[in-house]
Amino acid sequence: MGRSKNSRKYLSLAIASALLAPAAWAQESAPTGQESAQATTLDKITVTSRKREETLQEVPIAVTAFTADALDRMAVEDLSDLDALVPNLTVYAARGSSSTVTAYIRGIGQSDPLWGVDPGVGIYLDDVYIARPQGALLDVFDVQRVEVLRGPQGTLYGKNTIGGAIKYISRGLPTDFEGNASVTIGNYNQLDVKAAVGGPIGGADSGLRGRIAVASLNRDGFGQNVVTDQEVSDKEILALRGQLGAYAGDDFDVQFAFDWVDDQSGVRGAQMLGANRFVPSAPPMDSRYDVRNGMPNVNDTELRGASVTVNWRASDDWAFKYVLAKRESDTETNIDFDTTQAKIADVKAFYSDEQVSHELQANFDGGGRARGVMGLYAFDGDAGGRVLNNFFNLLFGDTQGVVRTESVALYADWTFDLTEKFKLDVGARYTDEDKRATVLNRGYSDDTFTRPISTVANFDKSINFKNTSPKVSLNYQATDDIMLYALATRGFKSGGYNIRAQATAVPRSAEPFDDEVVDSFEIGSKMAFLDQTLFLNLAAFQNKYEDIQLSVFTAYDSNGDGTDDAFFGDFTNAGKGTVNGVEVEYQWLPVRNWVFSGNLAWLDGKYDEFRYAGLNIADEQEFTNAPEFSGAVNLEYRTDLSGGGSLSARVGYSYQSEVVATTEIQRAEVPPNGRPPITQDGYGLLNAGVTWRLNNAWSFSLNGSNLTDEEYLTTGYNLNRALGVYTGFYGAPRQYSLTARYEF
Repeated sequence: MGRSKNSRKYLSLAIASALLAPAAWAQESAPTGQESAQATTLDKITVTSRKREETLQEVPIAVTAFTADALDRMAVEDLSDLDALVPNLTVYAARGSSSTVTAYIRGIGQSDPLWGVDPGVGIYLDDVYIARPQGALLDVFDVQRVEVLRGPQGTLYGKNTIGGAIKYISRGLPTDFEGNASVTIGNYNQLDVKAAVGGPIGGADSGLRGRIAVASLNRDGFGQNVVTDQEVSDKEILALRGQLGAYAGDDFDVQFAFDWVDDQSGVRGAQMLGANRFVPSAPPMDSRYDVRNGMPNVNDTELRGASVTVNWRASDDWAFKYVLAKRESDTETNIDFDTTQAKIADVKAFYSDEQVSHELQANFDGGGRARGVMGLYAFDGDAGGRVLNNFFNLLFGDTQGVVRTESVALYADWTFDLTEKFKLDVGARYTDEDKRATVLNRGYSDDTFTRPISTVANFDKSINFKNTSPKVSLNYQATDDIMLYALATRGFKSGGYNIRAQATAVPRSAEPFDDEVVDSFEIGSKMAFLDQTLFLNLAAFQNKYEDIQLSVFTAYDSNGDGTDDAFFGDFTNAGKGTVNGVEVEYQWLPVRNWVFSGNLAWLDGKYDEFRYAGLNIADEQEFTNAPEFSGAVNLEYRTDLSGGGSLSARVGYSYQSEVVATTEIQRAEVPPNGRPPITQDGYGLLNAGVTWRLNNAWSFSLNGSNLTDEEYLTTGYNLNRALGVYTGFYGAPRQYSLTARYEF
């Protein structure tokens, strides 16, 4: 079970005492030079989404970026808090885990954290692709910037991602000694401690720089197991990041980085959305977080990563970068699908992932009419595990195996200045990827899982995927402040094998599923008005989506009595779909103290073809995690104080319309014991915060989220036909916190 919560909290307090106390005397000698809160123009954020530094308003793609200050002001604690801040982005913790990510952009993503399946939205930590969703819901600390790119990404990024990419960029290595520390306390006994320090090693001229950052994040549970009194939906995370850089002048450097996360948060609490017919004595509970689970409260994930980056500016025109990275993760989790003491559907799972990647980039910018980036990327990863299933304490089976991915890709993206106003951007990516699945799924005589009595899948198969994805865009600089663009690009995600295959009952499940492809067409604009006090960015797009990969829990007859009494996770290609959408992002400084910002989005995702049992049931199926309307508005007031320092206050409201959270095969005639997909009606969330910056060193913030304590579902399980399971997982309740931060 690991360390107790009390020991974690004592550790947090110890870190806070060690880092905050001695820093106080350094205040006068190391000011940070914070700018006045009363700005007269909006800042242009610098991004690297195209592998070169540009302002956000210059990039002819749909990208949203947040600086470290903006993330602090908006009280973004992990990537899921970006959900309301980016149009057509859906990010939340996957069903039973608090740190496994589910991410969708423009209706494209992957809700099932199945090993060996690539996510639809790529998560990057400092240019390193994170291949597995376990632990990928990154907590925000010691961050420099977060960028969210919408639409297919392949001509500029290491791993091709079909829906988009989320880039988490850590703070770089400073040339001067600096650091920060913060302590946050809140309801549910929240206690978070974050600290970082960095600078030159052995003197300013030594050529060595380092940085280290730590975080201890703790919170009691939103609910409890009413049988065992253990907390659920709690948070207990330790994290560490370190960097070391060696600089030989301005033209050559080598940087080493490592990160480590130990997440011992408990399982997430799920509420019955309907009584389980097999356990009539356990009706749905009143609390949306309390449970009566019969399985251990263990949901542990450990992640480890290391990388080396070599930067060489060979000449004024050419720069080269090489990134070698290795990542590993191990997870043990318990999923009590039925949420009762009865052994209706009890699952214990172990995941183990390992990946090694190489990326070599060449950037050219000679100051003329052409500039671009070329790259070679190689990925080698093993994703494996074992899942132990106990159904009704009568059927015992496991899923075990490894999926190995070997991928090599070449990519290029070049920009040509056709005239002073017209720019043409062309790119392409070639991918050659092998997937090998070694699967052994068996039935057992009892819950010791030691005496196999049947084999439902046993294969060792390989398949190769090749793809060329082009990209072309044209942008027109109508004025100094208005840029228009049109973009066409293709996204690709390889297929593979379903490690949950039930080849006896469903022989097709042991065959490979196809790769999926999306052709995306987009027009947009980046505009600034009123002397840089109003930014307005627009995008309209259409995605033509083919061979859509879907994970569907399928019931089947395990003993031939004509009744569906078991299920397995089927993974298949559904067919074709079309997704249309419009996105608006705005930021307005009407007067020097007030800032309005936010977004609006419309999304229309429909299946053109959905094949099931030889029939096209497209009219009966809906896209998941694709609300038709969503948006957010934020109002912020900033002012300098007469005695020094500054004060800012904000209030934000976000809304999304009805959303389907899970994928089920739905027919017009709902079968006996069938229930519709888990759906959340439209809802809104209210957040607010106040920040007082005492001086260049000290600041204090009070933040509140979901202030109206809105009850809203993010996802759930619909296994009602075979197991009577119909449960939902809810978003966080009302939370409030107070943070003290010191910078030097």
